[in-house]
Amino acid sequence: MAILYVVATPIGNLGDITYRAVEILKTVDLVACEDTRRTLKLLSHFGIRASMISCRAGNEGHTAEKVIACLHQGKTAAYASDAGTPGISDPGALLVRLVVKAGHHVIPIPGASAFASLVSVCGGRDKSVVFEGFLSPKPGRRRSRLKELLDMKSAFVLYESPFRILKVLEDLVEFDKERYICVGREMTKLHEEYIRGSAAEIYAFLAEKNEQIGEFSIFISGNKAD
Repeated sequence: MAILYVVATPIGNLGDITYRAVEILKTVDLVACEDTRRTLKLLSHFGIRASMISCRAGNEGHTAEKVIACLHQGKTAAYASDAGTPGISDPGALLVRLVVKAGHHVIPIPGASAFASLVSVCGGRDKSVVFEGFLSPKPGRRRSRLKELLDMKSAFVLYESPFRILKVLEDLVEFDKERYICVGREMTKLHEEYIRGSAAEIYAFLAEKNEQIGEFSIFISGNKAD
């Protein structure tokens, strides 16, 4: 049986890639990636030349066939999404299932994850944390799911774009303005920022800015702010 390596890549700072990830990417016969242009930049930074193939949400099943054909030949392959760990709000799950079904090994190469990174610095005291990722862009579905998550009284983590971050925070304030949250923006990048406090405090702080820039990760505790 051949091996597909699922490789975590940096969420911003290229220095966060692991030594093992670099070595794997140097040695595999094929690199499947969510965006070949972004992965090419990463590979070029570390002087890696590799045969690449696109594997995004729209073509994951079709690409899996090509990856499996490569593995059937006794070759090795790796999969890397745009940033972070594949399968966490990124493609990869279908590829993994189909490769395993075809009789090959799938091995994780752990590394960066916006979810784990935010939880490590959020200051939350919850025993359990639910990863939700992106909520629906439709207001009704977003609010309904957010209310369900808040009612669980467990911590959870959301990802959100700069275009909807204030809408999500506004909903949080309406449902529970005292809930403790931590917002991470542009994590590991040049303008990295972490904001901690009650939902009302964080909303007021961000609402004062004229423009929201960068990708956001949000930790919402099951408890109120101290």
